Amino acid sequence: MKVKARVNQVEKKRVFDAENSSNNIVNHHQADQQEQLIEQTHNSVESENTIEEAGEVTNVSYVVPPLTLLNQPAKQKATSKAEVQRKGQVLENTLKDFGVNAKVTQIKIGPAVTQYEIQPAQGVKVSKIVNLHNDIALALAAKDVRIEAPIPGRSAVGIEVPNEKISLVSLKEVLDEKFPSNNKLEVGLGRDISGDPITVPLNEMPHLLVAGSTGSGKSVCINGIITSILLNAKPHEVKLMLIDPKMVELNVYNGIPHLLIPVVTNPHKAAQALEKIVAEMERRYDLFQHSSTRNIKGYNELIRKQNQELDEKQPELPYIVVIVDELADLMMVAGKEVENAIQRITQMARAAGIHLIVATQRPSVDVITGIIKNNIPSRIAFAVSSQTDSRTIIGTGGAEKLLGKGDMLYVGNGDSSQTRIQGAFLSDQEVQDVVNYVVEQQQANYVKEMEPDAPVDKSEMKSEDALYDEAYLFVVEQQKASTSLLQRQFRIGYNRASRLMDDLERNQVIGPQKGSKPRQVLIDLNNDEV
Repeated sequence: MKVKARVNQVEKKRVFDAENSSNNIVNHHQADQQEQLIEQTHNSVESENTIEEAGEVTNVSYVVPPLTLLNQPAKQKATSKAEVQRKGQVLENTLKDFGVNAKVTQIKIGPAVTQYEIQPAQGVKVSKIVNLHNDIALALAAKDVRIEAPIPGRSAVGIEVPNEKISLVSLKEVLDEKFPSNNKLEVGLGRDISGDPITVPLNEMPHLLVAGSTGSGKSVCINGIITSILLNAKPHEVKLMLIDPKMVELNVYNGIPHLLIPVVTNPHKAAQALEKIVAEMERRYDLFQHSSTRNIKGYNELIRKQNQELDEKQPELPYIVVIVDELADLMMVAGKEVENAIQRITQMARAAGIHLIVATQRPSVDVITGIIKNNIPSRIAFAVSSQTDSRTIIGTGGAEKLLGKGDMLYVGNGDSSQTRIQGAFLSDQEVQDVVNYVVEQQQANYVKEMEPDAPVDKSEMKSEDALYDEAYLFVVEQQKASTSLLQRQFRIGYNRASRLMDDLERNQVIGPQKGSKPRQVLIDLNNDEV
């Protein structure tokens, strides 16, 4: 329901309640004006199956899953300190051979890499050390090295050398030191190069971009984030909307009580689902306006205070985490709609308690557009194939030198530098065990108002042009489409060809315009969607 219509309902309800004091809320003569506004706003939308009222009576018997459901990390052979010291000496000698006077002052052994902290002598240019990265890798017999020059907050250069064997980091060991957390959106990422566990609160990010090539650890990271939430938050505290166009990554979570709606797999429905989130964001701002609060924290504090004084309890607003596990598929089918929805969410939804996580294995500029990148401040880059892809994700090179298998660079909101982290591993069986534990306690209660509408039947949107059917068959057979192509084939003017292209795009036969390239055809020869 639109915000204006909702406000009108609030005003009508106010008059109705004043005339019918027998209602089961609270007598208006015994409550102040702010109490009236909150209760009336909730009552005015009661029939709409809102998120906080969709059968979400707090389940007092619900218990968050214990960390014992996760596997205890196996004991692993520690990296040889003698070997580390030997490489440190080789590093010093190599720099000296190239005329760089520097000394190794500290060594940090991490799960995947060892960082050698180099103190250059006075007058030594940092760029001279950076330019020697290939020679350093050769001297140390390393696959590659990453140089951090300088280390943020220190007058030193960090040279990161891969360990002979990557130590497995389990999600359990990362969360053991942090959970249970008072922040229901605290999630575990892994261990840094010092071996310290890294957990971050989603509400401080407040939105996250995750990108990396196939097999780099992106999907495991997403599962770790979702599982962290399930291990720390009850269904009435945090709600999830999961969008999985690949249809195989997130379907294991179907049926958990934290879900707003079943996992969305249809790209067209995914675009509509994001628009539903925008509408929910507007509804929440409407609640804030009528309760004279500024954000979800202030609103929920006011609700808790009211509930201590009133007989009729009002539900608190849950946080919402939206996860898109392949942005490229959405941008291909409904790029403009998805981009607009992401822009609205990332610019305004933080105060409303809505947080977005977007993941992709195609970190190209046509997927991670400037608008999306500029509005998502926190980013995780896994291993990518080129420095260009690294720059698209985190703004600098470095991700092309990562080792894969969970090796990542994390840039937090407001951070100017990256933190190298070995991502926490989580097996499919561990995920299933946590899901089973949750579902056994409480079944999913989906919010009908948040479910995307059924895709529009293409046959209902007819074109007025007599050539439309022929143009349709032509582009499907050719598997490419452009205005000039239609002009040449049917010997028609530009304006008519352009209108035909608009009709084909509206009917989702072809994709949106991308520069001077031919449009992508979304229907194959068997009349199936690509």
